[in-house]
Amino acid sequence: MSQKLQGYILLTAAMATVGSTVIASKIAGSGLPPFTATALRLALALPFFLILMRLTASRWPRPDRRDRILLLLQATAGSVLYTSLLILGLNYTSAANAGVIIGTLPVVSAAIAIFILGERPRPAVLFAIALAAGGVFVIAFEPGAPGSSSLLGNALIFAAILCEGLFILLNKRLRVPIEPLAQSTLMTGIGLMVALVPALLETPWTAPMITSSLWAIVYYAIVPTVGGYLLWYAGLARVAGSEAALFTAMAPVTAVLLAFVILGETVSLHQLIGIGAVLLAVFSLAFSQAKAS
Repeated sequence: MSQKLQGYILLTAAMATVGSTVIASKIAGSGLPPFTATALRLALALPFFLILMRLTASRWPRPDRRDRILLLLQATAGSVLYTSLLILGLNYTSAANAGVIIGTLPVVSAAIAIFILGERPRPAVLFAIALAAGGVFVIAFEPGAPGSSSLLGNALIFAAILCEGLFILLNKRLRVPIEPLAQSTLMTGIGLMVALVPALLETPWTAPMITSSLWAIVYYAIVPTVGGYLLWYAGLARVAGSEAALFTAMAPVTAVLLAFVILGETVSLHQLIGIGAVLLAVFSLAFSQAKAS
């Protein structure tokens, strides 16, 4: 098996685990408050990252005061708010809808770079943004959907994606780049500290214990958080970055498929149209970036 083919398989597996977080979040949210679930995920993942840091003899970064503030904001947006809003939103909308919306992340990140960083948009990027927006619009305002409840859930999922896009934006603002493993460990540790206070305010010990929700968080912490990291960077070492970007499309596809297979959700024509528009947006964005590089 060639190195490139190995890379494709690893990247596909990595993005499949990302898509599965939607299902894990749906199950976790049925029995755990959002910040409690987030804190548990980070607490379970942190030891694994610390062990990886030790095994690889990775060095801890020494960020200055400005970068420390940016890292705190990154952890709050990407590690805490993303997961908490995703779990909360799935209390009001379907996992299939959430799967379509999370697929817009690459396009949302490009839009944030345009509107906040002031980057000059290429026509292909504007086309991708319009396509992704259209895909989300189709599922957000689907006729026959449960009305305001579903709309609220979709809005919360999109807010989670904005937080993840903000995470990517803040990463570009760091003065000194940090190695991926060290950054993942920092994001997990800082995120845990940030999530603890709101998690305690939720008084989770007063709620009944639901085993399936706990197992969903264990899965989320170990497989997508740690395993997904290892798979992604192992794959990235074998293929070009422009090729790797295409595999982000696997996340929404996996989420929608698993929503159908595991949760028994019905996938409507509007959802299929929405995911088609989002996938086309991701592919067009990836090809335009590859052409520009």
